Amino acid sequence: MEKIVLIPEDGASPEEFYVLDTATLAGQNYLLVTDEEEGDGTALIFRELSAEDGAEVIYEIVEDDRELDAVLTLFADTLKELGIDLEVGDE
Repeated sequence: MEKIVLIPEDGASPEEFYVLDTATLAGQNYLLVTDEEEGDGTALIFRELSAEDGAEVIYEIVEDDRELDAVLTLFADTLKELGIDLEVGDE
């Protein structure tokens, strides 16, 4: 499983995520990631953005409900295959 390391802009500690799947919708790339390589973890969907200088990739969490619903349909098969139960929203 591919691992990515994200370095927050606010100077916080780097965070590791494991890429479960990737998809493209309307020319935009998305990553389905989890914070745990095995077992229970938190799954997130990141939108891939290019940095202005083109040297690095920037990821941001998809938070818009309409966009999230559209992208989740792309990842539905992967989630089902992995046995991931989806809980949407703040709890």
